[in-house]
Amino acid sequence: MNLSLRNRVQTSFALAAGVVVILIFLVFHHLNSLNKEIESITVKSNKVSFTVEQMRMSSVSLLKYQRKILAAKPTQETIGKILNLCEGLTSQLQDLDTYYENPEIKVLIGQMLSYVDSLKVILGKASLFHRDNIGMTSIGELSDKILDAFSEFQNFQLYQNEGRDKKIKEIINETKRKMMITLIIAFLWTIILGLIIPGKIALPFKKIKDAIRELQDCNFDVSIYYSQDDEIGEIAREMNKMIHSFKVFEELRADRIAVENRKFDVLANMIKRPVLVANSKGELIYLNNRIYSLLQLRSEDCIGKEMSDATIPLPIIETYELAIKRRSKIENAEIAIEKKTDGKESEKDVGDKISHKLDIEDLSNEENESEEDKKEKEKEVEYIYQGYASVIPIRGKESSMDYYLMVMSKEVQTS
Repeated sequence: MNLSLRNRVQTSFALAAGVVVILIFLVFHHLNSLNKEIESITVKSNKVSFTVEQMRMSSVSLLKYQRKILAAKPTQETIGKILNLCEGLTSQLQDLDTYYENPEIKVLIGQMLSYVDSLKVILGKASLFHRDNIGMTSIGELSDKILDAFSEFQNFQLYQNEGRDKKIKEIINETKRKMMITLIIAFLWTIILGLIIPGKIALPFKKIKDAIRELQDCNFDVSIYYSQDDEIGEIAREMNKMIHSFKVFEELRADRIAVENRKFDVLANMIKRPVLVANSKGELIYLNNRIYSLLQLRSEDCIGKEMSDATIPLPIIETYELAIKRRSKIENAEIAIEKKTDGKESEKDVGDKISHKLDIEDLSNEENESEEDKKEKEKEVEYIYQGYASVIPIRGKESSMDYYLMVMSKEVQTS
């Protein structure tokens, strides 16, 4: 499914909002569960406490009336009050029995119920006019048993309260643990979304940036591969068209330059004069056939190299340096290129030079020297080329893009 950049951003925000909503819901659910469990335990504990308090009051009242009937002649009113207390205590014990699941407490509650029932039976058979009727003496024993059972029940109740507090702490700790796990999962999920979604959105921009860097390095054999049909896909397709246009233009420009170079080469070889072209750094760009033949050079030994590395004669180098320094035209600079020697001379040549040197020393002592002697001395140096050179600068947009064309001639050139 292809989504536009806008839809992808909206989807990202929707996912982030969904994560937040789910996180809030889970936290609320845990807190609500905690609240319900604590509320259930608290309500049950309050009901038990209320019932136990009623049982305590009933037991105390039962003990009071039990002492009255044992200490004095029982009356119908006293017997009725004790029976009402027994009925109430029975109802309270039955209610209390529904709140517990512990077998020991249930057994204890059952014993208390049996004691209360026995007390009701004895009170029902007791005579209202004689203290020594059958069963009157056991009323005190049953009351004491009920009180003892109630005391034992209160001890169980104390342990139950401690267990209740411990259970509440366990519920709270469990809820904290669940909430912590929920927060960790949500945090990890948020990190995953933060790593994946921005990467998906930023990846095409990175491809475009890499393509632009390649274009800056004049590398036109590059394209942007992006298959999504969205805004970035449109930009990628348009940039691919632009890169293709640049590539075609560069090929046409290279072909045009090659054609112009061939034209220049033909024209430079047609004038039958030595021609050199160098850039503003003194590196040789072009030499025609005449200069190759004159200086005994090969193109691979000089093109793209500095003049000193290509063994160009010093007069040519000095003329170029002057033109590059001035960035102006040089006309009719004298050029004299000496013939190269290989350093191997015959004995006759060495003897001639020595004798000629002695002759020069003798002649230097004379005040007047003839013109013929001067010409003889000049003939000692042999030149392969003597003439004039003109350097014409070809301006570029910047000084580093200037070119300098040198044309050498035997005659003085007039402009």
